[in-house]
Amino acid sequence: MFQDTLVKVNSKERKQVECPNCSRKDIGKIGVNQYYCWNCFIELSIVKGRLSLHQVEEDGSLTSLDDLFEDHDLTYRESTS
Repeated sequence: MFQDTLVKVNSKERKQVECPNCSRKDIGKIGVNQYYCWNCFIELSIVKGRLSLHQVEEDGSLTSLDDLFEDHDLTYRESTS
């Protein structure tokens, strides 16, 4: 299950996101509800409480990876721990 946690950084709260594909935290925010995993090079978007995963192709186009995951893996849940 995809989730993020709030982390205090210099007295400011910041979300720390874990990739549902590789479980690493090398995630960068690229837009509103959009993230990028620097480890496995996929783009993650949150739409209506559901995660959508895309591989970025060489030409810049996106290929959906949603069919490779179970529904429960694509459910977005915020965590405050």
